[in-house]
Amino acid sequence: MSTLVDKVKSAVYDNGYVVVSMESGVEIRFPISGNPRLSRGTNEQLNNIDVSPFGLHWPDLDEDLSFRGLLAGDYGQREHGQVP
Repeated sequence: MSTLVDKVKSAVYDNGYVVVSMESGVEIRFPISGNPRLSRGTNEQLNNIDVSPFGLHWPDLDEDLSFRGLLAGDYGQREHGQVP
């Protein structure tokens, strides 16, 4: 049995959006405006993105987003404590 797994080639902040490019050519793009922590970040903070096999982490902003959540359309829109 063979399992294909796409890997992240790059993740950058670009003009109000986070753009994740995958090795397969697929691109995940989402606006930071709906995410309370990301929307308050500077360009430098937003471009400081750590990539793991499971998601993205902005150490300067203490924000983590999973690829599973991103693909489901969850960009971290809710403030902590809010009920979905």
